[in-house]
Amino acid sequence: MASRPPSVSAILKAHDVAATIEWYRRVGFVLLGVFPEEGEPTWCELARDGVILQFLGGDETPWPGPPALTGTIYFHPDSVEGLFEAIKDHTVPEWGPEVREWGARELGLQDPNGYFLTFTEPA
Repeated sequence: MASRPPSVSAILKAHDVAATIEWYRRVGFVLLGVFPEEGEPTWCELARDGVILQFLGGDETPWPGPPALTGTIYFHPDSVEGLFEAIKDHTVPEWGPEVREWGARELGLQDPNGYFLTFTEPA
C-alpha cells in the first residue's frame, strides 16, 4: 500500500538552516533531508504530525526580504500537554498550553526565523 502524502507542506525562508534544523528537532520534528549533506546546509525538510516544512537559506530563495509569515501554522499532535512536557526544559512557549475560548487546548511556539507554530487539540 502506498504511503499517504502529508496533509500540509510548505517551503519557507530561513535565516540559518542549521539553527532551524536544531530547533525543529528539539521540538519533535524528524529531519527528512538536508542539502548539502556536508558543510553548511542551504536546504532541509522536516516533518511532524502530517506537516512537512522545507526551509531554504536566505540567499537560496526567489523571495526578496527576510523570512515572513503573518499567521501561524497549525499542528495536531497526539497530546499538547505531552509536547509541552517534552520541550519545557529547553523551549519557552509564546503561549500556553492553555484552553482557548473556542474550546481548543493550544501551545504556541515561535521558531528562530520568526514563524509561529500552534499545536492544538480539543479541550
